[in-house]
Amino acid sequence: MKTQHYIINDITPFEISSKMKEIQNVFNQLTYSHVPVKKDGAYVGCINETDAYCFDSEKVLSDYQYALEPFFVRQETNWLDILESFALNNSNIMPVLDASGKYLGYYELSDIMNLFNDTPFLNEAGGIIVIEKGIHDYSFSEICQIVESNDAKILGVFISKMENDLMQATIKIGHTGMNEIVQTFRRYSYNVISNHEEDKFLEDLKKRSNYLDKYLNM
Repeated sequence: MKTQHYIINDITPFEISSKMKEIQNVFNQLTYSHVPVKKDGAYVGCINETDAYCFDSEKVLSDYQYALEPFFVRQETNWLDILESFALNNSNIMPVLDASGKYLGYYELSDIMNLFNDTPFLNEAGGIIVIEKGIHDYSFSEICQIVESNDAKILGVFISKMENDLMQATIKIGHTGMNEIVQTFRRYSYNVISNHEEDKFLEDLKKRSNYLDKYLNM
């Protein structure tokens, strides 16, 4: 996906010599978490809104240069890597530089998220399965094989959680009759985290069957 046409350049980076009061006033008018800063015409980083309000309004930005956060992406950076950079830097604005380091503008988080909304993972009909397994025990090739061996197509899969040596993968599948896939994952020792109506129906039948066997054997 091409992201370059989402570059916005309506905010000129602040000079490092700018007064903190000026920056604080701009944050009062904007909803951005950061604003870009330049020194001698070159981008040097972003100032965080929280930091800006904590600093002495009568001082200049160069007095707090240590607080600048030097994150950015390149013009050719893939949209998924751009999303990752937003998340890693806890920002809703992302400066964009060209190959030579020239500041081109910035991305807004909402614009890049809209690209994700246009992917089949979100806008195609299908069902979601969330599975869990040991970090060292799963493989994407096995996950895909399990789904496709049940005559289903994967619309998307990603690691949605990693914690305590366990990973969770979220899978979108192009149909809703997923009970066979769920059972196959269990046979391959995956823990199915998500709830599925067909699966619940079979579990209820199994419980009733066990109850009936117990009653008949009394």
